[in-house]
Amino acid sequence: MAVYGGIQAHELERWLNALTNAAYDRRCPLAKVHGGNARARTARQNLLLLAHDYRSGQRTREESAFILGRWCETYLSEAEWYVLVGTRQAPSQPQNEEERSLTVLKQHRVG
Repeated sequence: MAVYGGIQAHELERWLNALTNAAYDRRCPLAKVHGGNARARTARQNLLLLAHDYRSGQRTREESAFILGRWCETYLSEAEWYVLVGTRQAPSQPQNEEERSLTVLKQHRVG
């Protein structure tokens, strides 16, 4: 899986906030993170460590944007990525579990 569009360094704070909120929203697919509870905890912990390292000055904005892009590559599906960047609309009337999850994820959009 590839990072579907990359994360620009100047957008890093918005991405960190949106992904952190989405990762802790139980209605959201990021709470499940494609592999069970242990993987979801690891994903959230990695995200929080990344945010801490950036905000404490241990990593530059560019390094953090690159690492966050790798995080997205590891933990987000293509549909989730596009919903977060705002280039794909989630269905207005969900038909199945995945579509319902994407509808919730749309509330955490960055783009």
